[in-house]
Amino acid sequence: MAIVDPWLAHLRTRLNGPLPGRAAQYRMASTRRIEELQHLPAPPADARIACVLNLLHRQDDEWRTVLIRRSVNPRDRHSGQVSFPGGRWEESDGALANVALREAEEEIGVPAGAVEIIGQLTELYIPVSHFLVYPFVGVLREPVPFRPQTGEVEGILTPSVSLFCAAESRKVKDIAIGQGLVLRNTPYFDVEGHIVWGATAMILSEFLELALPADERQLLLI
Repeated sequence: MAIVDPWLAHLRTRLNGPLPGRAAQYRMASTRRIEELQHLPAPPADARIACVLNLLHRQDDEWRTVLIRRSVNPRDRHSGQVSFPGGRWEESDGALANVALREAEEEIGVPAGAVEIIGQLTELYIPVSHFLVYPFVGVLREPVPFRPQTGEVEGILTPSVSLFCAAESRKVKDIAIGQGLVLRNTPYFDVEGHIVWGATAMILSEFLELALPADERQLLLI
């Protein structure tokens, strides 16, 4: 059964209309990332496919999402970062949305049947890992205890959607990305002291433009 909620109804409508796309994503992108993507008219044909899930749920009388803190792994280019649940598409998955649901079940313990997919955001190519990421937005049909995947997920965060709209949550800093490389003046979201940047922040940026009522969207125009 679909959840009846005015804000959710607004979001469903926006997700079914034209998406803000790259313009919204770029508001939370580093200068380096913007330069890389602007020189690509389209993602490479051999890019690997991945999907992530922005899982919305009600907790403490407000809408929240779910982020994971990835375990440290030297083989993972995104080791230790905060991201949405997600992973690589496999032929056995079939539809792309199935990847997001499968990964949510594996990484945070949410059964696929407990999630209603309500829309999809603009896909995003990540040059450093050569992944083309398809973000999906889902709603938890009923309360489910979150359980981090042993060895893969260090912890689970459930920030409110309103947190990302607060001016004090949107910050800029230099971020080291390994091998002596530093991304200067990179925008990020401060979530309970954790840095949410890169593709996850870019996906959130587009989501927020869709999620906020028109009179609140000026908060995003920084």
